[in-house]
Amino acid sequence: MTLAPKPSLELTFLGSGNAFAGDRYWSSFVLNRRYLFDAPPTLLPHLNKLRIPTLDIAAVFISHFHADHFFGLPFLYLDYEHLSNRTGDLVIVGPPRVQEVVEKVADLGFSGLTRGRQSYRRIYLEAQAGQEGTAADLPFRAITVEQDSKSAPDCLGYKVNVGGRILSYTGDTVMCDGVRELARDADVLVIDCSCWRDPCPHHMSFEELRRFRKEVPLQTTFVLTHLDTGAPPPLDMEGMIAAEDFATIRL
Repeated sequence: MTLAPKPSLELTFLGSGNAFAGDRYWSSFVLNRRYLFDAPPTLLPHLNKLRIPTLDIAAVFISHFHADHFFGLPFLYLDYEHLSNRTGDLVIVGPPRVQEVVEKVADLGFSGLTRGRQSYRRIYLEAQAGQEGTAADLPFRAITVEQDSKSAPDCLGYKVNVGGRILSYTGDTVMCDGVRELARDADVLVIDCSCWRDPCPHHMSFEELRRFRKEVPLQTTFVLTHLDTGAPPPLDMEGMIAAEDFATIRL
């Protein structure tokens, strides 16, 4: 009996930096050229640079409502309405109030953008902690993470299933039970690494991740993103990769 090959996971990074990084663009990636995780303000030019058609994006997963993570959506909507003329549904998954928050920002940026006659449907899925769902044929589970003591339930990580392979994304977070749950049984963990050294308020540091890497089986590959300014320290541990702007990682 021949076993079917496992599906590949292709992560194309539109950016790899945190909100303050002076030499990196804001962190975001596209999974298998179809699923977008966070939508920074540079979303449109970076999709164009990487030759990923905007119409290929079937679903968007928003981790939380900081500008570097979702202010690109109004520009994407503008493209769909006036340039690419999207007709297929777009699914947007996000924390509670995702439709209210995103549509308000889009209308503030471009008056009337969301209120006119639309050529396509925007389907918002408001995710709750532990909730399972499907977005454009991609099964997912939302898991609460903690950026600070006031953030819950508005900061989410996501665990998605691509033909039996599991990819998890932490969004922005400190080390917490949610991160441990995201790492459990994951093939790939895209993880916040906002600081090269401890301490790191509201985020995780490289030294924390080195310690955490020892707790997680090597079958889980860590991909570090939301990185600080400057070159990363030597990644001297097996199963740990640093994301780079415009790089594609295939696993």
